[in-house]
Amino acid sequence: MSKRLLMLEKMTRDGSKDPFHWYALALEYAGQGRHDDALATFVALRAIEPTYVPMYLMCGTTLVKAGRLDEGRAWLADGIGVARSKGDQHALSELQQALAGAGGGDDDDA
Repeated sequence: MSKRLLMLEKMTRDGSKDPFHWYALALEYAGQGRHDDALATFVALRAIEPTYVPMYLMCGTTLVKAGRLDEGRAWLADGIGVARSKGDQHALSELQQALAGAGGGDDDDA
């Protein structure tokens, strides 16, 4: 197990509310193919900071790559709404492209 993973697990276990700690931990899990752990960490992050836009793209694409298309599309679609509400055009474009690539359309009507 990597030192980075151990450090991030400790920080989140100790109650960190910094969204980047949770995001980085989820990415570490995803990078190791630990999709259920990654999803659980993204869900925890969403409870802490639901407007943290990067998690929606990474969680959605992780789920799609794991063959969990419906879950992945749902995360991407939710992220589109958050990106729109924050006025984050770059993230919005990336999320729309990812959703289209996952067979979910580009969600222009949302």
